[in-house]
Amino acid sequence: MAVSPWGATLLRSQDRIEPIAIQSGDVTPGRAIVWARGAAPSSMTVRYRTSPSGPARTVRGPALFASSDFTGRVELTGLPHGQRILYEVQIGDAPPLEGHFLTPPNTPSDVRFLWSGDMVGQGWGINPDLGGIRIFDAMRKLEPHFFLHSGDSIYADSPVPAEVKLPDGRIWRNRITKEKSGIAQTLDEFRGCYRYNLLDDNVRRFSSEVAQIWQWDDHEVTNNWSPSKDLSSDNRYQEKNIRVLVDRARKAYLEYAPLRLTRKEPNRIYRRIPYGPLLDVFVLDMRSYRGPNTFNRQEEESRDTAFLGRQQINWLKHDLKSSHAVWKVIAADMPIGLNVPDGKDAQGRAQFEAIANGDGPPLGRELEIAGLLRFLRQHNIRNTVWLTADVHYTAAHYYDPTKARFTDFLPFWEFVSGPLNAGTFGPGVLDDTFGPRVEFAKAPPKGQSNLSPLSGYQFFGDVQINGKSRELTVTLRDLTGASLYAKTLTPEPRG
Repeated sequence: MAVSPWGATLLRSQDRIEPIAIQSGDVTPGRAIVWARGAAPSSMTVRYRTSPSGPARTVRGPALFASSDFTGRVELTGLPHGQRILYEVQIGDAPPLEGHFLTPPNTPSDVRFLWSGDMVGQGWGINPDLGGIRIFDAMRKLEPHFFLHSGDSIYADSPVPAEVKLPDGRIWRNRITKEKSGIAQTLDEFRGCYRYNLLDDNVRRFSSEVAQIWQWDDHEVTNNWSPSKDLSSDNRYQEKNIRVLVDRARKAYLEYAPLRLTRKEPNRIYRRIPYGPLLDVFVLDMRSYRGPNTFNRQEEESRDTAFLGRQQINWLKHDLKSSHAVWKVIAADMPIGLNVPDGKDAQGRAQFEAIANGDGPPLGRELEIAGLLRFLRQHNIRNTVWLTADVHYTAAHYYDPTKARFTDFLPFWEFVSGPLNAGTFGPGVLDDTFGPRVEFAKAPPKGQSNLSPLSGYQFFGDVQINGKSRELTVTLRDLTGASLYAKTLTPEPRG
C-alpha cells in the first residue's frame, strides 16, 4: 500500500484498483464540507486547525460502508473568516490524509477562483506517459480560493480504451479499469467513473488543496439526456429506461460530489455559495428540471419549454434580488446563446439540447431566460457574470441589448472554458436573440474535432476580484496555465 499525505491508491481487489481520497467543498462563511472515500468498511474522523501550531478540533464522521461506495462527509462549523483551515482525515487505521482550504473573508478582500468542466471524455483518460491529467496541477499552482466544476464531472457514456491511435501515428495510452471500459448503466459502473478520476495523482492532490463547488450536466448520465431521451435503438444500453439511469447516476454523483446535502431536499443541486462581501456564486442545475429536448420554438411557456423550471427560477430571482455581494456569478451548466443541436424530431425539425434555437425573438426555452433577464433589468440587478463550460473550447461572449432581438435586459458577459482532459470541439454558432458577440474564442482549426489533450486545446478560467478596486478580471488559460485572453470588469452601482 503506497500512501502520500494528500491521497493514495490502495489495494487491488477483484481486478479493481481502489482509490482513497479527500476533498473539501461548498465553503461558506463559517462552514465547509470535508469529504472522504475509503477502500473498505471503516470509520471517518476529521481533525482540523486554523494554524499549524493552533489547537486541533475533532469531528467524528459517518461510518464508510459499501452502501455509499465507502464515501462520507462531515460539515465543519464555526470556522473563522479569511483563514486557511488545515485538516486531516483518518480513515480506519490507515495513515491520515492531509488537506487544506480557505474560508471566505468578511471584509472586501482579494478573491481568486477557477472554473472549468468536461472531464475525461471521448475516450481520453489518464495517460501515464504524460504524467496524468496535468491541467489540475496547473490549476493547483495558482492557489485559488476554490474551483467551480461546471459539469460533466464524468463521462458515463464514454468508455476509456487501452490505446487510441492518433492521426499522426502516435499512440495515446490510457490507464484502464473494468468500470471505465464500457458504458455506465449499473450503480457501480457510475460510481466507477468517479473512482477512475480519483486514480489520477494530480486530481487527488488538487482536491486535497482546493475547495470545490460542483454542478452537473448530461454526461453524468448520458449524452443530451432529458425526459424525452430514447435509448430503444441504442445497442450499447441494456437498460433502456432513462429514469432508472438518472436515478442511479444521481445517487453516484451525490455520493462523490463534495456538496452540502439537506434532508429536506436531498437531491437538490442548485444553491447559492456566498463568499464574502464581494462575491456570491449562484450554482444552477440546468438538467434536472428541464422539459424534453424538442424543436424549441414554442411561442408560449409550458412544461415542454422548462429549462431551469419554475421553482429554480423563482429561487434564483429571489436570491439575486436579496444579494448584497458586489459580484453575482451565475454558474451555468450550458451557455445561453450557443446553438447545441440534438438530432431531429418526427416532423424532421431540428431539436435543441440547450437554450438557443436559432436567430429570432425568444421562443421555447429562451422565454424562460428572457423572463429572468427582464427581471434583472426591472430590479436594476447589475454586475452579473455568467460562467460555463460544456462546449469543449474557450470563449468570451458579450450580450448587448442594442444588438439583440430581445432588448429588455442589461448587458452582461458570459465566459466559457473547458474541457478538462476531454476531446476538443467548436467553435459553436451564436444566435441573435440576446445579442451576443464573440470577443474571443480559441477552438480547434476548422474541420478538426475531438482532438486529444496532446493538441493543447484544454482550458480553464481564472477569476480574480481585487479587494480594493472591486474590479473583477477574467483570464482564460490553457492547460499549462498560460493566459490567452483577459477582461477586467468595473462594478456598476446598483442604484
